[in-house]
Amino acid sequence: MKTPQNTDEQGRFWRLRHLNRSLTLRLLLAAVIWLAAALSLGGLILAAAFRDYVVSDFDARLDLILEHMIGVSEVENGVLRFTRPVTDQRFSEPYSGLYWQVSTDDMPHFRSRSLWDQALEPEWQIPAFNQRVYETDGLAGQRLRIMVRDVVLPDDDAIYRYMVAGDTQQIRTDIDSFDMLILRSLGFLGLALLLAVLAQVWIGLRPLTAIRTGLANIRSGRAQRLEGRFPSEIQPLVEEMNALIAQNEHVVERARTHVGNLAHALKTPLSVLSNEAQADPHAGRLAGLALTQAQIMRQHIDHHLKRARAAGGGVGLATPLDEPVAELVRAMGKIYADRDLQISANIPHDLACRVDRQDVFEMVGNLLDNACKWSKSRVMIRAEMLENTARPMLNIRVEDDGPGITDAEAEAAFERGNRLDEAVPGSGLGLAIVRDIADLSGGSVRLGRSAWGGVRADLILPAARL
Repeated sequence: MKTPQNTDEQGRFWRLRHLNRSLTLRLLLAAVIWLAAALSLGGLILAAAFRDYVVSDFDARLDLILEHMIGVSEVENGVLRFTRPVTDQRFSEPYSGLYWQVSTDDMPHFRSRSLWDQALEPEWQIPAFNQRVYETDGLAGQRLRIMVRDVVLPDDDAIYRYMVAGDTQQIRTDIDSFDMLILRSLGFLGLALLLAVLAQVWIGLRPLTAIRTGLANIRSGRAQRLEGRFPSEIQPLVEEMNALIAQNEHVVERARTHVGNLAHALKTPLSVLSNEAQADPHAGRLAGLALTQAQIMRQHIDHHLKRARAAGGGVGLATPLDEPVAELVRAMGKIYADRDLQISANIPHDLACRVDRQDVFEMVGNLLDNACKWSKSRVMIRAEMLENTARPMLNIRVEDDGPGITDAEAEAAFERGNRLDEAVPGSGLGLAIVRDIADLSGGSVRLGRSAWGGVRADLILPAARL
């Protein structure tokens, strides 16, 4: 897939990708398109129907006047007259917007007073025996709609052209008013329907939000399964997810069991070799070599057993920090009682991590043990939440006032079997195990220099809510 180069193109590219991947935006966009299309089409149909109705009603009134004019017409001594007047008052008002006229080829126009000193153009070149309706620009800037019919009256051979005209301003006013009403009504209707669609999408997608929250609780250790009542369309998905979680737990537990069985199966022959090598003090160099290698193999087995347990345990339930740290501080005080160390702890009671309790003991215990081994008189452990992280993380910091280490030594300290001082007892696996468990838990560990000049160990772990 080709990636856009400049910033604007990249912004549009990612917005389109987000739109394409968002189910909510898809549903809303589809609803907006269909609503806009349906309401627009409905508005156009209603506007066209009303326009036809208004024009038809206007023509019907003109036709009624025309029929009345023809009905009251008579020719006496070659002169056309009306036996009864056309009663609409507007025919008497100059330029009122309603006019009539009767024309022949050989007589002056017989017209309403409203035409005043003007006349309508008969347009004799266009026959009108079947009645004709047209619009034209008329008097005083008016737009006239004219109805024309050619009539031959009794006892007269002349063709009389009857014309009735009306100003279309009222038609346009009515149509514009109705169009505005339709626009406002459909606008409010569209907004109401859009809000209804928003509510429908929100209600319809709530089960997916509940599933996401449930999975987050499982990942954070606050739950073991997806629980709750879900719609019938979602329930099969929930059941499959729970089945998958159970299957993964079974597979992991079986793998951990196999690793444990293998480790214990190897430990027994190693114990036999070690005992035989120690039993005869005169066995020579080969026995000493076998004893040393057996001890190294035992250390590696212990290391990988702990890694398997950490990997298999994954993210456990939320583990409070204050209690295990307090137990470790008490244990270290007893172990190093002869050195009269000052071991202090500052762990807020509401801090918890998404790591198995035994893994917390393993990691923090190793860090505290190392600090006590190297310190002169003081060791401190404290924990706090980290800010500006993509997900909630906490930092467990262990500091001592020992000789400290360089940056190169800090990196080398995490190598398995590496001991910075052979005079200090240990296997060289403690920090390697801490790093392995931290990595598997989604965290990290690093060493630096403390404010007292000794070593500062920062163990960063995923935080959990109690």
